[in-house]
Amino acid sequence: MKQLLNTLYVSTEGAWLRLEGETLVVMIEKEKRLQVPLHHLGGIVCIGRINLSTALMARCMDDGRSIVWLNENGRFQARVEGPVNGNILLRQAQYRTADDAVTSLELAQAFIAGKLRNSRQVLLRSARDSKDEKEKTALKKAADSIAINLRNLQHADSLDSVRGLEGDAARIYFEQINRMIKPAMREDFRFDQRNRRPPRDPLNALFSFLYALLLNDCRSALEGVGLDPQLGFLHAVRPGRQALALDLLEEYRAVFGDRLAITLINRGQIAGKDFDFNPGGSVLLNDSGRKKLLVAYQERKKELITHPVLEQKVEIGLIPILQARFLARYLRGDIEAYIPYLHK
Repeated sequence: MKQLLNTLYVSTEGAWLRLEGETLVVMIEKEKRLQVPLHHLGGIVCIGRINLSTALMARCMDDGRSIVWLNENGRFQARVEGPVNGNILLRQAQYRTADDAVTSLELAQAFIAGKLRNSRQVLLRSARDSKDEKEKTALKKAADSIAINLRNLQHADSLDSVRGLEGDAARIYFEQINRMIKPAMREDFRFDQRNRRPPRDPLNALFSFLYALLLNDCRSALEGVGLDPQLGFLHAVRPGRQALALDLLEEYRAVFGDRLAITLINRGQIAGKDFDFNPGGSVLLNDSGRKKLLVAYQERKKELITHPVLEQKVEIGLIPILQARFLARYLRGDIEAYIPYLHK
C-alpha cells in the first residue's frame, strides 16, 4: 500500500522521461537530472509540457502504473493506463446503487457531512490560532453556522436540498478565508470569492492546483479498489466528468487542500513571487511555485494521523485509499453505512 504514495511529479518545462533498465530517468536539456527505480513509483504526474518515451509508457501500462497529464494550472488533460482491473460485480453494485434514489441520497449526505464537519474544524483551528479577538469571534460564529447546516443535512429529502446546504456552507466558509491568513500576508493573498478556469488571484490558484492533485489521488484510489470514478452519487453524471472522484474529494478539500495552502502562506513558504499574473487577468503558479507546492504536498501525504474509524496511525496519503475501500465494502453490503473521513 505504501507504494501508492510514491507519485513522481514532473513540472520542469521540456523534461524528457525515458526507461533505462529498471529505472525511470528524467532528462532536462540533455542532462540526466534524476533516476528512480520503477518499483518505487505508484504513478507519474506530468505538469505542463513533459515528454515520455514509448518504452516507458508501455512499461508503466504493463505494471499498472498510471500516467497523468495536468496543465500548468493543475487542470486535468489526459490519463494513460493499462487494462481496467477490478471486480465487475462491485461495479454492478455501484451502478445499481446509483439508480436507487434513497441510497444515493444517503451517500450524498455522508460526503457532504464529511465536508461540512471538516470545514468547521478548519475554521475552529484558525480561531484558536488568531490573535485578534474580533476575528476569533467571527471564525467561531461561522463554525456555528456550518454546524447548523450539518444538523439540517440529516433532514434533507433530496439531492437538491443536500447541494443547497453544501452551497450555503461553502459561502459561509469562504467568507472567512481572509481571517485565516496572517495580517502581514493579506496584501499578496487577498481573497474575494472562489473563482477558477482560470483563477483570478494567487489563493484561488493555490486552491485549484491542490484540488486537482487531490482529485487525481481520489480517482486513483477508486480505480484501485475497482470502482468506476465517473459514476457518482452527489455530483451529476456527465461525459468525461469524474463524478465519484469529486464526491470523495469533498471530504478532503478543507483539511488537506485549503489548510495546506493557508499554512504555506502563513509560514512564508509561498509568496507573491511564486505566481505569474497574466494580461488576461488569470493568475497561475509559476515553475518555482509549483515545485514548492509539490514538495509540500508530498511531505504532507507522509504525515501520520490517527484514522477515526480504524483507530490506527496511518499516513495522510492513504486516507483516500482507505475511504475508497470503505465505500466499496458498503456498496457490496459488507458494512451497514459509509462513514466519511472526519478529521480531528
